Amino acid sequence: MKKQQLRVHYKKLRNALNTQQIDDFSIQIANLTLQLPIWKHSFFHIFLTIDSLKEISTEPILSILSGKDKHIVLSKSNFETRTLSHILLQDNTRFKTNSWNIPEPENGIAISNEQIEVVFIPLLAFDVCGNRVGYGKGFYDDFLKNCSKDTLKIGLSFFEAEAVIEDIESHDMPLDYCVTPKKIYTF
Repeated sequence: MKKQQLRVHYKKLRNALNTQQIDDFSIQIANLTLQLPIWKHSFFHIFLTIDSLKEISTEPILSILSGKDKHIVLSKSNFETRTLSHILLQDNTRFKTNSWNIPEPENGIAISNEQIEVVFIPLLAFDVCGNRVGYGKGFYDDFLKNCSKDTLKIGLSFFEAEAVIEDIESHDMPLDYCVTPKKIYTF
């Protein structure tokens, strides 16, 4: 299928999930992340859940990162420039929901793309080659292009891989791993 078809299909599948399923799947995904070869790293970028879009709850992963004393980095979106800036999560970090209903840190210590070693990436669908379909704005592709070539890219998905995403473009950044409730895909 093509990206737009996949977006429509997977939004419908996510909308069919109830709160209990989302919570259960999110915990299963978080537990599987413990098997990834990523825990020697220090700077972990993670997205905050947009509940209205029925995204994976990242709270369980945030708890793991915090328990392992990792530096947790969150994004702030600039919709005019279609860029992300990155802020270190601290005990006193305040949050605000932006106009797109995305929870973001209001302020804090800026972290450069080059400092980030592991990125947990929101997505709607992915294929067996590690290609992903996001919401189509290109924020993550641009962000990932400016990270170190060694930065690990980890997708999080409620659903298993598609065989192929037909319309991958040269600017699309592939994943290194994708974690679902049932398994870890390695690319």
